[in-house]
Amino acid sequence: MAGLALAWVLAGVALGAGATAAARAYALRRRLIDLPGERRSHRAATPRGGGISIVLVLLAALFALALAAPDAWPACLLAGTGLALVAGIGWLDDHRPLSALARLAVHAVAAALLAGALWSRGGSPLDIAVAFAAVLVLVNVWNFMDGIDGIAAAQALVAAVAWALMAGQGAVWWAGLALAAGILGFLPYNFPRARIFLGDVGSGALGYALASLFAFGAAGVHPDARLLWTLPLLPFLVDASLTLASRILAGEAWWRPHVTHAYQVWARKAGSHVPVTLAYTAAATIASMMMFVLRSGTSAIIIAVWLMFLSVSALAWAMLRGAAGTGRTDRVGKRNP
Repeated sequence: MAGLALAWVLAGVALGAGATAAARAYALRRRLIDLPGERRSHRAATPRGGGISIVLVLLAALFALALAAPDAWPACLLAGTGLALVAGIGWLDDHRPLSALARLAVHAVAAALLAGALWSRGGSPLDIAVAFAAVLVLVNVWNFMDGIDGIAAAQALVAAVAWALMAGQGAVWWAGLALAAGILGFLPYNFPRARIFLGDVGSGALGYALASLFAFGAAGVHPDARLLWTLPLLPFLVDASLTLASRILAGEAWWRPHVTHAYQVWARKAGSHVPVTLAYTAAATIASMMMFVLRSGTSAIIIAVWLMFLSVSALAWAMLRGAAGTGRTDRVGKRNP
């Protein structure tokens, strides 16, 4: 099995790297370029849409899984169609901006397809509801948090590897390895200096893929175990949710692009994306290690450690934002003193 897993990963890395190079050439030819600006964290014009490579790796993996386990083909078809929808609307948005409502409608359809995939595998009503909600949350979180070099891909890489190891076998193991392989093929083009961005096609696809792994991996488990599975996501979830809440409470146009997430504030202060991406990756790795350590823990211990990690993450968020004096942005995104 180890030899097959290695071949599976190497094939995914090769496909991901080749497809990323092709996507970069396409983006340059079509002038799909993100320009620097006051609501962006990069300083150089950079092509976008490289995340299509990860989508191709995942779709190929789902096809292979359906061939290897014919009884799973309905779930693979439903999940793969949902992935294609999220990636497709992101790809279109990378070419010409679409309305938030149009994107949300497609995301909701994709969420329903993943819920259907859980239903086809005998998932409980709770499993199905979690799958639907996970898509809507994680697709948007990964879109919000894809703002500096490498951070969104690295966070997804840690979660994919952690969940694959947590599953140990079955579809989540193979799909998690495929996601990790696709990211490894893409990441050298995105970190430490981005030569291409994920684009909406990539950030949305990562969110959907993670929602799928979480939904299937944590299906049918005790609520405490489901809580454990969220640990690798907490660094991103805390930053995204607290920043969103603070913008809403301040009366800001929260749906507009901005650079006030804690990771963006830190990157400006550091003058580099590298230490921030590495720190968030380290935090996710520590959280993943805690997930493994706590597998045999009591409910009280699991909840206590989860709340501790959540509190530390929230405190770090508050300190980073407070130290920078993020201030308030008005409804057109301009800074106020």
